[in-house]
Amino acid sequence: MSAPANDYAIDVRGLNKRFGAKHVVKDVSLQVRRGEIFGFLGPNGSGKTTSIRMMCGLLTPDSGSGTCLGFDIVRESAQIKRHVGYMTQRFSYWEDLSIRENLDFVARVYEMPNRKETVERSLESLGLAERADQLAGALSGGWKQRLALAACMLHEPELLLLDEPTAGVDPNARREFWEELHRLAARGISVLVSTHYMDEAERCHKLAYIADGTLLAQGSAAEVIDAQHLCTWTIEGEGLTALSERLKTKPGVDQTVVFGSALHVSGSDRAALAATLAEIEKEGAQPGHARYRVAPIATGLEDVFIYLMTRAPNNEAHAGGSRP
Repeated sequence: MSAPANDYAIDVRGLNKRFGAKHVVKDVSLQVRRGEIFGFLGPNGSGKTTSIRMMCGLLTPDSGSGTCLGFDIVRESAQIKRHVGYMTQRFSYWEDLSIRENLDFVARVYEMPNRKETVERSLESLGLAERADQLAGALSGGWKQRLALAACMLHEPELLLLDEPTAGVDPNARREFWEELHRLAARGISVLVSTHYMDEAERCHKLAYIADGTLLAQGSAAEVIDAQHLCTWTIEGEGLTALSERLKTKPGVDQTVVFGSALHVSGSDRAALAATLAEIEKEGAQPGHARYRVAPIATGLEDVFIYLMTRAPNNEAHAGGSRP
């Protein structure tokens, strides 16, 4: 039985979930188109994993409704599982089995016909053939990631749900992994991926940002940035940490973040922020003061996500600080 066809791989509305007294997910509504890579971002404990599990029928919401691949997420969760590949945050395969043995075991679980051919094809497609007899426990993070993705893809799912798939993986392996995701999307496979990395977020077709269980923004990267109406300036010079603290109380300054050798200053009141920074630049030109180079820049996705995080419900952090 194939999944009913419609425009959305995921279409959920008003999802809520509590664990005891804690309201973990609050009225989350989300749509992921078929063949789309959708990035799901937010700090640890924000409700990302719980939301993903509800969207694919692994966890029943307390309230809300929706479909995954055309199937109802509450009443037809068993059918959803046949068409979804779910890659957990932690490596969850058998470290004392080889790559081939792991994939063969998964193929047995799915009761796949032509199991041997399917496993060999998967090994080839993800570049695992030469390491097929290597024990999973001896693999690096990047190769474990490939094994996990190969296992997810064995039953040819229409949707991949990836929970922090590149955590602890080196930059080259992350790049190769994302190239593979875009190849899969080009074949019409939908991908919902949670990540902490801004470079990965920018490679998604659409994004959503969740904090304290509340969805704060969603859309393309450009739409998410534009929706916050922030203007951003960069300041270079000495004593940026002290300057960051001093600027937080100035007119027009909503956020200050140190990015290495530069300080990003953002605000929604363009005129007030420009006036404040003109004063700083003028002050630096006086004898005995540190000189600063001040210039406007395009607001970046990371500027916006820090801004959203510091203004999330129940977030006691103040705007500002250093880039994580």
